[in-house]
Amino acid sequence: MTALNSTHDPALRSWVETANLPGADFPIQNLPFGAFERDGEVRTGVAIGDRIVDLQALHEAALVDGDAAIACAAACGGALNRLMALEPRYSGALRRALSALLRSDSPLLPQVQPRAAALLPRIADVTMRLPCEIGDYTDFLTSLHHTERHGRYKGLADPLPAAFKSLPIAYHGRASSLRVSGGDVRRPHGQYRDAQGHVRFGPAPALDFELELAAFIGRGNTFTHPIAIDDAHQHIFGYCLLNDWSAKSIQWFEQVLGPFLGKSFHSSLSPWIVTAEALAPFRKPAPARGAGDAAPLPHLHGAFDQQHGGLNVELEAYLSTAQMRAASTAAVRITRTHLDNLYWTFAQMVTHHASNGCNLRTGDLLGSGTISGADDLSRACLTELTNAGKDPLSLPNGETRTALEDGDEVIFRARAVQPGAVTIGFGECRGTIAPAFDASVSSATSTTVRSEAHA
Repeated sequence: MTALNSTHDPALRSWVETANLPGADFPIQNLPFGAFERDGEVRTGVAIGDRIVDLQALHEAALVDGDAAIACAAACGGALNRLMALEPRYSGALRRALSALLRSDSPLLPQVQPRAAALLPRIADVTMRLPCEIGDYTDFLTSLHHTERHGRYKGLADPLPAAFKSLPIAYHGRASSLRVSGGDVRRPHGQYRDAQGHVRFGPAPALDFELELAAFIGRGNTFTHPIAIDDAHQHIFGYCLLNDWSAKSIQWFEQVLGPFLGKSFHSSLSPWIVTAEALAPFRKPAPARGAGDAAPLPHLHGAFDQQHGGLNVELEAYLSTAQMRAASTAAVRITRTHLDNLYWTFAQMVTHHASNGCNLRTGDLLGSGTISGADDLSRACLTELTNAGKDPLSLPNGETRTALEDGDEVIFRARAVQPGAVTIGFGECRGTIAPAFDASVSSATSTTVRSEAHA
């Protein structure tokens, strides 16, 4: 686990003034990594205030040396995988070098400021991309409250699966439909059972968001070699927000082996990886288990993870309807939750994933599952907020929702907080529901594409 160092100093301020504003997501204590498109080229960078340190430009300017220069060179090329695969000391060295360059009393300021336009484009002037190549995506189910509620909605005699308190339950998601925050989320077609019990195929009538945090694997493990629980933290490079969009009507009808088409149509990620090192001041003990719950088996129970496996992260979901935006009404917060509402730590997820010898690889993504808590506001999806549609969600403008409608925009935000530390944010994860494609038009387009492919 990364120890606190000079980059975490709460007294640090940056000469990039927007990094010093109260409530800024990206103060100098954060320095998250991402990828962006600039002048038709995808590059990598580090967020500071409303700016991005262009790592390719930094490398070409030779403003860092030693391990930091090695890390900077590895980060160039449009994806962060090569940097993430290095030993943590390299990304740590780059973080220290960037902190030294960007601090308000930096001795290198006369060299850096004249090059600021090339080195530090505005976030608003670029297009964000996925930060790395994601080969595999696994989504977990680790909130007891979310799991138990959904079991009750489905009418299960025992709403909590028998294995839930023994291991972190998960399914293998679809990496190809992961998308960076922003833009449209197309309502999918699929099979579902209507109110009369008939099986239909068409646009999914019950579309939902699910508020999650996700971890990126840095260094993987060798095939057949498990990962010890107290070593698992060293395999996590950092974290982002994840909206695991769900077509509940499709999912609940099809789910036998696990989620499939009800999930694989789209998943949204916030563009910035907040590193494990940046989150060091916000470590805390793993959430306590319920009274009477047995301790996990020894391979999932580590003294280090129990002492430091939690994170003090608060998460929120906001909803903005088309009618609200037309009236210039601000998005309304509908969920506020905390990472303490997970029953399992991320280290336990990593260790369980690799416990059968499965090899995790650099860039793999592990979703936490929906982070729902016990109280009403901490319900982290619309299905829970409405008790599976029985109690519609009332919005300030008089609209109601039991499921997401076309034109609805969902925005996630999260902040790591700790007394004595500078609060850091994750940026936004957002998406707007777009109407389903006309099935007849889609079929004609597919036929045309196939014909052209064979011409």
